[in-house]
Amino acid sequence: MQAEAITQFKSQLRGELIEPADAAYEDARKVYNAMISRKPRLIAKCADVADVITAVNFGREHGIRVSIRGGGHNAGGLGVCEDGLVIDLSLIKYVHVDPAARTVRVGGGSTWGDVDHATHPFGLAVPSGIISTTGVGGLTLGGGMGYLTRQYGLTIDNLLAADVVLADGRFVVASADENSDLFWAIRGGGGNFGVVTSFLFQAHPVQMVCAGPMLWGLDQASDILKWYREFIVQAPEEINGFFAFLTVPPAPPFPENLHFKKMCGIVWFYNGALEQANEILEPLRSFRPPIFEFFGVMPFPMLQGMFDGLYPPGLQWYWKADFVKELSNEAIALHVEHGSQLPSLHSTMHLYPINGAAHKTGNSETPWSYRDAIWSEVIVGVDPDPANKELITDWAKNYWEALHPYGAGGAYVNFMMDGEGEERVRATYQDNYPRLAQLKAKFDPGNFFAVNQNIRPDVNATGSD
Repeated sequence: MQAEAITQFKSQLRGELIEPADAAYEDARKVYNAMISRKPRLIAKCADVADVITAVNFGREHGIRVSIRGGGHNAGGLGVCEDGLVIDLSLIKYVHVDPAARTVRVGGGSTWGDVDHATHPFGLAVPSGIISTTGVGGLTLGGGMGYLTRQYGLTIDNLLAADVVLADGRFVVASADENSDLFWAIRGGGGNFGVVTSFLFQAHPVQMVCAGPMLWGLDQASDILKWYREFIVQAPEEINGFFAFLTVPPAPPFPENLHFKKMCGIVWFYNGALEQANEILEPLRSFRPPIFEFFGVMPFPMLQGMFDGLYPPGLQWYWKADFVKELSNEAIALHVEHGSQLPSLHSTMHLYPINGAAHKTGNSETPWSYRDAIWSEVIVGVDPDPANKELITDWAKNYWEALHPYGAGGAYVNFMMDGEGEERVRATYQDNYPRLAQLKAKFDPGNFFAVNQNIRPDVNATGSD
């Protein structure tokens, strides 16, 4: 790229164009996972849709590698590319709530904390994840699961429309009525099909909720998991709880005698009255009374931000994941074996329920092809010290390799690291992969958007929807 071309590009942006020599460069290239350190040639902090169109056209015309950055939370750091152009959406940050229609319009650079802040005064929420600093775009395009999944479905099940800038620079709307094939593809197909600058979501009644963790000793882990696998498949959809192996943080609300202790737990959520929640959970308390619990009434945004302090940006992360349909006794024994060997304070394993309302959509209705799975399992080695990279990575890999034979095949794309390979991506989309490849050929035949869990365009397809 010639300096003249870059100067002209810069003059066309309302936002900011950042180069390696600029003071803002080091902060602008950082992502949530500090294990990822890439050095792009240019970072275009787009102020509006016009900037995004300009950036897409510049990248295409100059044949440079392009990545799309929303919140920067992606496990593999796929929002930033090496020696290419980052289309950074962080300035396109707004949330507009229509309380009468219960819809929420969200800018592509917003975080879920932004959304929760705006919706809560109206007694509403959009199904999302469990960390408020997560970007809306990345979580949504990969599927989106969290506390509200069992009651209101995945985030993609609540997406009504999206504004998209395509690889050829065109601006289109994707919805059930406009470009319905593109709308199908972006509900789980990741960033393969364009830059989404705006999302329109359906919101639901959520305000004060009952939530918090219950903890048990590792000697109880097998019994808790066996109780939990039976409970979650027949539990009311208003309740959710993810199982975890964890090391107790040295901070409130945990008592000092539990600090740094390896334990197992369930982080509960109930969208209803405390009396009803306690009635549902009483059998568990009677079966194996928790050593500690912090379960009570709180505003939904408080729950959403509960783990933000424990997992700030800048930690080292290594992720491995699978979808799970059955939790056998053999699998439980392996979970206890590996989960008991947590290598660091922040490392953990979570089993997120993805049944209930999420099962009401068929496998082919969106790219998310594991509507019959019960859990999304994620094993994460996490530590602030780069010197422990090998330690946390080896633990996560060994744990995953032991449990993978008991999984369903694929994994949640947002939990996958960079470079897991085409076979892994195909396993994740199963029978939906051919249609995705055809639509990729329709909307991005040159694979311009390739820095993602990539779906290669099937340019030989006879047609797409």
